[in-house]
Amino acid sequence: MPRIVGVDVPNNKQAWIALTYIHGVGVHRSKKILAEIGIDITLRASKLSEDEVSRIAQIIDRDYEVEGTLRRRVSQSIVRLKDIACYRGVRHRRGMPVRGQQTQSNARTRKGKKKTVAGKKGVKELR
Repeated sequence: MPRIVGVDVPNNKQAWIALTYIHGVGVHRSKKILAEIGIDITLRASKLSEDEVSRIAQIIDRDYEVEGTLRRRVSQSIVRLKDIACYRGVRHRRGMPVRGQQTQSNARTRKGKKKTVAGKKGVKELR
């Protein structure tokens, strides 16, 4: 299992898919990195030589922000939005969708499990 920038990428996957296991490297970036080095994208990760793995790691370290630094930058951006109390920051603080999605009937992923509220008593029950 090759270890690239602190992440163990799976052996049995093709190289371009294995690189997407690194946080901050998607499909487009992984193909771009492999093309820059000159590695066939269909090659399995287990077949990569130590030299190829080190060249991949060098390119990722030099050109891209990945893993811990990327996670830190994203969380700092969210904290900044919360501090200045802009609309997006308030939505983050309340745990609601940030990008304009509907919330009346959806957004269970962000809002959490449904909280049932007791309904009003009907007119018939008062008599």
